Amino acid sequence: MKIRVLGSGAGGGFPQWNCNCHNCHRIRRGEMNGTPRTQSSIAVSTDNKNWLLFNASPDIRAQLEAFPAMQPQNGIRDTGIKAVLLIDSQIDHTTGLLMLREGKPLDIYCTEMVKQDLTSGFPLFTMLKDYCTVNHHAIPVDGSSFEIPAIADLRFYTQALKSKAPPYSPHRHDPHDGDNIGVIIEQISTGKKVFYSPGLGEIEPHVMDALQNVDCLLVDGTFWTDDEMVTQNISHKHAREIGHLPQSGAGGMIEVLNKVGNARKILIHINNTNPILDNDSPERKILDDAGIEVAYDGLEIDL
Repeated sequence: MKIRVLGSGAGGGFPQWNCNCHNCHRIRRGEMNGTPRTQSSIAVSTDNKNWLLFNASPDIRAQLEAFPAMQPQNGIRDTGIKAVLLIDSQIDHTTGLLMLREGKPLDIYCTEMVKQDLTSGFPLFTMLKDYCTVNHHAIPVDGSSFEIPAIADLRFYTQALKSKAPPYSPHRHDPHDGDNIGVIIEQISTGKKVFYSPGLGEIEPHVMDALQNVDCLLVDGTFWTDDEMVTQNISHKHAREIGHLPQSGAGGMIEVLNKVGNARKILIHINNTNPILDNDSPERKILDDAGIEVAYDGLEIDL
């Protein structure tokens, strides 16, 4: 199984276009040891030809141009993207679908809750109907498995995570199973597994079970502290309020991952305010000492 990190940043990317936080200010001026990041997305394949796209970020065009394996190989119009799996209906995970409108019908796998949001509050599916059309495939939220015909030798297990639907969702204040999911990707022939969850706000028992029974983790690395946005005068909301478990502090992601066995541990969906974007920061050293990696655009993982 080959996993390509197309984008490793949170919504807005890094640097964010209108942000002058400590990190964004320094990266623009070449004053920090770090690299820019586009918005979060990965792609998975077993043959390096047929790819499953996880989320379609607003940066999808640039991400595809940076990855030849997914570019046209045969005919006038072609793509390595054979299907798209959405883990939620957030803007930074779905807007890129509009950039894919020139192609053939899109086979999109998502929960019924995500489908509802994308046909009502943020009607991307309705809009695309007049361009490429959307073939929706419903996916479970109870941990049961399914396969995607165009993606050989992979099996998927999807689990509902506690989260809020986006502000434009008709059920924003009435959470449902399927608003946000975590995904275990298993290669059938080898048994190798990866757990992907860029938005993880609570370690429920089924989440801990997933963390402890896979070979690689690609999990929420959005914020370092719970009050990161508050202390930088960017927002009045805390990390946990918006569905992200911070890395530091009691019950934080570092503490959780320290309980996990031999899996490769990688943080993804890094917010522009997070000090771990600075490779020379004390926070980054804490992660290094704990054996926790920080994803970057272009990272390739072979399992």
